[in-house]
Amino acid sequence: MVIFNVIVEQDEDGMFVSEVYGLSGCHTQGKTLDELMERTKEAISLYLKCKKVDLSDNKFFAFQQIEV
Repeated sequence: MVIFNVIVEQDEDGMFVSEVYGLSGCHTQGKTLDELMERTKEAISLYLKCKKVDLSDNKFFAFQQIEV
């Protein structure tokens, strides 16, 4: 099992959008968070089948928010 870091945002239409850190171009959307997570898992599986990826390079450090 491999753990991926996923950035989740909500767009102006209310759709949830995910982007998988470390897998360039691997993203999807869903109407609910549950739907989004299922679609994200599917997107990751398809991505890994189509591209050769070195998962040892995935060195996520942190995510922070800053208010200005």
